[in-house]
Amino acid sequence: MEILHTIEAKGLEPLQRFNPLNDFLFYKVMGEKGDEPQLTGFLNAVLGPSGRKPITSLKILENRTFVRDMLGDKSCALDVRAVLADKTQVNIEVQLINKQNMDRRSLFYWGKMYTKALKKGRDYLKLPDVIAVNIVDFDFPPGGNVRTCFRLREDSDPSLVLTTALEIHFVNMVRWRKQGEKDVVRNPLHRWLAWFDTESPPELVEEVKGMDAAIAEADEKQEFVMQDEDARDYYERRQKAERDRISDLNGARLEGELKLSRELLALLDKGYTAEDIRRELASKG
Repeated sequence: MEILHTIEAKGLEPLQRFNPLNDFLFYKVMGEKGDEPQLTGFLNAVLGPSGRKPITSLKILENRTFVRDMLGDKSCALDVRAVLADKTQVNIEVQLINKQNMDRRSLFYWGKMYTKALKKGRDYLKLPDVIAVNIVDFDFPPGGNVRTCFRLREDSDPSLVLTTALEIHFVNMVRWRKQGEKDVVRNPLHRWLAWFDTESPPELVEEVKGMDAAIAEADEKQEFVMQDEDARDYYERRQKAERDRISDLNGARLEGELKLSRELLALLDKGYTAEDIRRELASKG
């Protein structure tokens, strides 16, 4: 618990609870050298239910140099990347806003990681398996559970898997909040989601920290990171970027609704019936 000792030695006060799913903070807690214990714990919680053997070691691939202007950019992506002992590569991304492209976005980042691994002149057999893990704070995929996993399977016989190369997971925070039973005693993923969720009661957060050493490590790293003024500034820039995205999406949605209302009024003025309007709208897609 070196981080906690450092905080105590400096006489620093415990901080308010920040949002662990702020993508800058998630990267700082999970994506730097030294963060292997908490990243291993989280990945085991996500991948274990799919039958993967427990991860015992991994290498974090650091790929970020932080610049203030970059962090204020709404399009900036902060993913965590790692390589497992069996050479499987993993990409973990947090998405808090539904931009209606999560399926293709995840495939795109999976594809970049997959193809980048093949060096010129090497055989395709050298391509590693790649696992994408997406933590989303909106209801995706539609009809899915708290955790969903997708692979390439045969249509009429799902037991027939084409390849282990592609594996995409979604962790759905909206479903988690709506779920009645939250089994933090027996379910490691539920413990992580209780820690991730800013709506979790403080006593539940303390309980899961006491139950899971990896979560306790993550919580201590988060407190340590947020003692730094620059880190707080970066965190706030990412929070603002997310708020701006929400504002932009809401504005676009409102403009679309107003445009549709104007079109409907124009059609009614022309004497269109309800059936005429339905056909007109259907013809426009």
